[in-house]
Amino acid sequence: MKRIGSFMVLLILIAAAIFTLFPIYMGLLNSFKTEGAMMNNILSLPTHLEVGNYIGAFHKTNFVRSLGNTVYIASVGLLGIIICASMAGYKLSRTPGKLSAFIFLLFVMSTLIPFHSIMITLTKISKALSVQGSTTGLGLIYIGTGVAFAIFLYHGFVKSIPRDLDEAAVIDGCGEFRLYFVVIFPLLLPITATIAILNLLWIWNDFLLPLLMLTNYKTYTLLLSTNMLFGQYGNNDWSAILSSLILAMLPVVLFYLLLQKYIMKGIADGAIKG
Repeated sequence: MKRIGSFMVLLILIAAAIFTLFPIYMGLLNSFKTEGAMMNNILSLPTHLEVGNYIGAFHKTNFVRSLGNTVYIASVGLLGIIICASMAGYKLSRTPGKLSAFIFLLFVMSTLIPFHSIMITLTKISKALSVQGSTTGLGLIYIGTGVAFAIFLYHGFVKSIPRDLDEAAVIDGCGEFRLYFVVIFPLLLPITATIAILNLLWIWNDFLLPLLMLTNYKTYTLLLSTNMLFGQYGNNDWSAILSSLILAMLPVVLFYLLLQKYIMKGIADGAIKG
């Protein structure tokens, strides 16, 4: 009976993997075809590789500029989320009491609010603060919208770090900031890597928030630049669109492969411990 159950789980996982990877396979396959070959048979293998599709997509989306904008926005967002959330999670975890519990509960409850219910208000606030249209402003907005879940993960992970380390560091003359950055923060590497990859995937693949906030094509991210390839009345440049999406996907896939060993460990430790 146990073997049958394991076999069924394996089948479900294989089906889920195929369901997830098939669109990527189709995009990669058709990115090397001409427009005519793609429309003739979308499932067929390319007779010859149309590398020119990628060269065209590179120029049409102004890939270097769009990549730079995306990397800058993601860097501002990730750096802010990691610094703010790690410090807040550490302080809330190390400060027992009703006030700390209440503040932590507010952060956790804010993760339940859907973005679509606040996007109009967020747009109006960004206009009032003159950050709409700015890549730096968009990065700051990502910090505000992503810090709550990161605090939840850091809060749980910090509980697994013995308080004896804090006391020993204080006895040796460490101040509070030095204690955090020299002793505690290096121990947060697994959960930090997890938070970094989760938020990078979110920021890199986000389309709605940049669409609302970025008003100048020179500040467009990779996905917004790709969206410009969609023509009016269905006149779409599919060869360039698919090639552009593959190009946009490669950097974040490489980043994920570098940090994948930390992801499951960090999620489990941050959500369960304590």
